[in-house]
Amino acid sequence: MDPNKLNHEPGDSPSDEKPRLIKTRPPRDVARPQVRPRAEGWTQLTNPDGRPTLQFASPRVKQPAKHLADMTLAEREARVVELGFPKFRAKQLSKHYFEHHTTDPEQMTDLPKDAREALVAEFFPPLLTEVKRLVTDDGATIKFLWRLFDGALVESVLMRYPGRITLCVSSQCGCGMNCPFCATGQAGLTRNMSTAEILDQVVQANRVIAEGGLGHMREAGNGAEPERVNNIVFMGMGEPLANYKRVMNGVHRMIDPSPEGLGMSARGITVSTVGLAPAIRKLADEDIPITFALSLHAPDDELRDELIPVNSRWKVEEVLDAAYGYYEKTGRRVSIEYALIKDMNDHGWRADLLADKLNERGRGWVHVNPIPLNPTPGSIWTSSTREVTREFVDRLNSAGIPTTLRDTRGKEIDGACGQLVATEQDRRDAEAIAAATA
Repeated sequence: MDPNKLNHEPGDSPSDEKPRLIKTRPPRDVARPQVRPRAEGWTQLTNPDGRPTLQFASPRVKQPAKHLADMTLAEREARVVELGFPKFRAKQLSKHYFEHHTTDPEQMTDLPKDAREALVAEFFPPLLTEVKRLVTDDGATIKFLWRLFDGALVESVLMRYPGRITLCVSSQCGCGMNCPFCATGQAGLTRNMSTAEILDQVVQANRVIAEGGLGHMREAGNGAEPERVNNIVFMGMGEPLANYKRVMNGVHRMIDPSPEGLGMSARGITVSTVGLAPAIRKLADEDIPITFALSLHAPDDELRDELIPVNSRWKVEEVLDAAYGYYEKTGRRVSIEYALIKDMNDHGWRADLLADKLNERGRGWVHVNPIPLNPTPGSIWTSSTREVTREFVDRLNSAGIPTTLRDTRGKEIDGACGQLVATEQDRRDAEAIAAATA
């Protein structure tokens, strides 16, 4: 739908010499330029044909040692028996980790004193070491920088909202999707994270909450349970569906009741993707009522090919069909994430085109979350103006598409969408901690 097109309306009487011309869209769309995506401050990896490089498979690198969270409860029980202990020790170890958020043998007083060290060494190899934490929003938002066993660095963001506590988790070290506006993808993909590395972000966040590290802690008692993470968004580092098996193992462990897992509600878990259509269809077959989010960012292939390089594999129509298939299969409304970038993807006609494509597939199946991009001084990658943002949201709502402008938390500490990346200073800090604890 092009805003430059004109409607021709006949005059009010036969004597009118010319028809009146009525613009179908406000004139400001016509005057605004069309900025094209380009990498800034870094060299985008490309193939010999000049297209951005896509990395779907994890490089063959050493993985962390097997952890309790990598195993089902039955596998833990079998391993405990192999080590010569009664089967019920597996449940005790699992409760210490998933309920009490600890791997400290001194706190495991229900285990034989002479066996604690050996059991902890077997089931709890070190996974995530905290390098630093940055706090904003009066203590309601924390960004963690974690060092993994091999020196790789990842980040996660913990956020308190009224009525819920959300953790934005990473699923890969780096990202292979090569989107030019996302800081995480600039260094490419180092490796997939293990199931336990994904889960340990949640367990360690729960430990921080229990210690009062998130601030404004609700008192337990009188029917109120201790606070913990109750909302997970796979929107940290990495493309979750490119690490499908480990991410889904992690989701199962999140929703499995204790002592199998964390005992969370599946409806409090959101898995996002930039558009891996076959994996979206596979996700629909999992029969788990999680929320699915599609990071679309452009409704037209011409722009999305440049903005989201994976669009060269699976075009907008196919990705939206897969998303609608998820709704049909699960009955769960799909979220469309749309980063509003000034003069690039925020034109009114794109809001209309997006609405048309979503409505073509039916009503009530989708909700759009526009997200103001976090501005960078002097960059083409900057957020839309308030006026343009409001018009974009209004057009979608007027077309019958439920639309809510999403809150951007943590941008002051580079913890908002697309900002998660380990800096050179982060690497130096991590190396210093590793040397001090060696």
